[in-house]
Amino acid sequence: MTAENTTLATTSRRDLIGRGLLLLASLATVGAGIRGIVYMTQVSDDRVWIESWRMTAFMLVAGLFALLAWTPRAQRGVWELLFAQKAGLVVIAVALGDVPEAREAGFVDFGLVVILVVSYLLCCGWQSWQTKTAVA
Repeated sequence: MTAENTTLATTSRRDLIGRGLLLLASLATVGAGIRGIVYMTQVSDDRVWIESWRMTAFMLVAGLFALLAWTPRAQRGVWELLFAQKAGLVVIAVALGDVPEAREAGFVDFGLVVILVVSYLLCCGWQSWQTKTAVA
């Protein structure tokens, strides 16, 4: 096996690991969305709208993770948008301090930030910005 073949195999393995992490993040976020549906049915009328918005946001984020898992180098800006949103939520959770829901969600979002950064590196996500046609 030549050095070039070894590099390709390693890159492919790294890519699969990164995509697997993104798929895991997508499925976990779908789970949060399903939990949001259940939660939405249990809240008072004055909270239904915000919980509906939150539940659909979970599904949107799950879809974005799935897009990245499917074609990580063809999604210009999706990596960065997800990172900014998740990192922003971590910062807000830290700023809120002892608010129980913020603390729990902050840990989850921090985990998603870690998955995004690791997957970005493993999948070479920065290549989505190359001027040539992006490659899956």
